Amino acid sequence: MIAYRRCIPVLFAALAALLWLPLPAQTADLSIGTASRAGVYYQVGRALCRLINDSDAEHGLRCETQVTGGSIANLRGLRAATMNLAVVQSDWQYHAIQGSGPFQTAGPDTELRALFSVHGEPFTLVARRDANITQLDDLIGQRVNIGNPGSGQRATMEVVMAAKNWTLADFALANELPANQQSMALCHDRVNAMVYTVGHPNDSVAQAVRLCDARLVEVSDRTIDALVDGRPYYAYMEIPGGLYIGNPDPVRTFGVKATLVASAQLEEEAAYTVVRTLFENLERFKTLHPAFAALVVEDMLQDGLSAPLHPGAERYYREQGWLQD
Repeated sequence: MIAYRRCIPVLFAALAALLWLPLPAQTADLSIGTASRAGVYYQVGRALCRLINDSDAEHGLRCETQVTGGSIANLRGLRAATMNLAVVQSDWQYHAIQGSGPFQTAGPDTELRALFSVHGEPFTLVARRDANITQLDDLIGQRVNIGNPGSGQRATMEVVMAAKNWTLADFALANELPANQQSMALCHDRVNAMVYTVGHPNDSVAQAVRLCDARLVEVSDRTIDALVDGRPYYAYMEIPGGLYIGNPDPVRTFGVKATLVASAQLEEEAAYTVVRTLFENLERFKTLHPAFAALVVEDMLQDGLSAPLHPGAERYYREQGWLQD
C-alpha cells in the first residue's frame, strides 16, 4: 500500500508533464511561395491567405505563406512539391512551361497550372543621385545590386544584361543582396544602384528614396524596344509620378505581370476554393495593398498566363460565364 501511495504523485506529475507538451504544428493545406517580406509577392500571399483563413465557407482549408528567394525558386519549389501554390513573374511562368531559360536543364514543367494574374511589375532602376545614373547604359562601371540568385529581379536583370551584351565584369561590383537588404546598401553607399521587378508603391523603393534621396531611372532604349517586341510576356509600363518623395515625374520602363500558379497535383476543389474566395472578396483584396487597387477581372483571367488553367480555376470561371467554349 505504501509503495502504491508513493507512485500516485509520480503518476500525476507525469500526466501533468504530458498535458503541457506542445501540440504538433498543424500542416497547412495551402502553402503559397512568395518572395522577400519587402516585396509585393509576400503581400499577395499574405492577403490571399487572410481571405481564405477568414472565410466563413466550410472548406476546411488552412493557408500559409512561405518567404522564398522569388519566382525562380518558387517554380522549382512547385516542381519539387515543397509548396502547392506560388506567386511568380509571367516571364518565368512562360519559361517554366517551355523548358527554356533557367529551366532548360529541367525541361518543360508539364504539371504547372495557372490560376490568375495579379498586378503589373515594372522593372525598376533606383540610383543614388550622386552616381549620375540617368539612363540604363550609365550602369556600366557602377556598383549595382543585381538581386539574389533565384529571384525574379536577378533573372530579369540577366535578361537585360544579355540583351545589352553585358557581363558581370562590366560593373565595378555586382552585388547579390535580396530585396529586403538592397535599399540600405544603397543608402550606405555600398552600391550606386539597385534593380527590382516589383509592383508599386513598394516599401524597399520608398525606403531608398526617403532615406537617401534616391531617384527612379527610365529603362527605355532601342535594346529594350527589341526585348519587349520579341517577347509576349513583356510590355512597356509606366511608374506613376508622385508615388515616391522627390520623384514627381512618371518613369517609363518595361515589365511583367505577377501571376498565381499551382501544381496540377493540387486538388481541384482546393484550387476552386482559392479562386472563388479571391474573386468573391476581390474588392476587399484590392484594399489590402495599393498595388492591387487597379485590378480588373478580365485582365486577371488572361494577362501573363502561359500555363494551362488549373481545372479548379477553369470550373469557377465557367460557372461565372467568364470563359466560353
